[in-house]
Amino acid sequence: MPIKFDRSLLPAQPDLTFEAGLWSRGTRYVAGVDEAGRGALAGPVAAAALILPADLSVAERINGVRDSKQMTPAERQFWAKRLPNLAASWAVGFATNLEIDELGIAHAVRLAIQRALISLQPQPEYLLVDYLELPECPIPQTALVKGDARCLSIAAASIMAKTARDAVMIELDASYPGYGFSAHKGYGTLAHRQAIHQLGFSPIHRQTFQVKIPVNVNSG
Repeated sequence: MPIKFDRSLLPAQPDLTFEAGLWSRGTRYVAGVDEAGRGALAGPVAAAALILPADLSVAERINGVRDSKQMTPAERQFWAKRLPNLAASWAVGFATNLEIDELGIAHAVRLAIQRALISLQPQPEYLLVDYLELPECPIPQTALVKGDARCLSIAAASIMAKTARDAVMIELDASYPGYGFSAHKGYGTLAHRQAIHQLGFSPIHRQTFQVKIPVNVNSG
């Protein structure tokens, strides 16, 4: 289980405390891991793994990186372009809506993470994961509550996962018009739920997710 954390002790921004402790013990390749799209009603779930150079000065070069949910789209895009050039290695993996329906969201997230980890070169020696535990992964790991707000590697991974998934949803909007995927990225906004009520489910919707249809929708 992730170690409990007093949320009143959250730092002003994520830092290298966890990475530095591992680096000091000779573990150089430490990957931060985070996912995006867990709660969406449509589209894939994405997971990113990112290894920062084992150098404390990297904190200065990526000052401003934080939990992607706290950033504007423009800020996320800015760092999504810069981080690949500053990271020692990074990768994004996906699990489709069909895999989510078949496996359940928790297992699908782990599958996306596994796909990201396989693509990393060099391979990580240790994982810092935002809350989720990976019992089938043999790599030593720590699951951190609010990891994207505490750990710089996880925060960087959150940006890469979020922007990669957003790009996929924008592409899917052209294939499935009328749902507004480019605007809400598949999450259960009022406009999205109204579109589902009017159009039905698309092939990229998660059939096992419960959708609350707005009660005041005019059925025509």
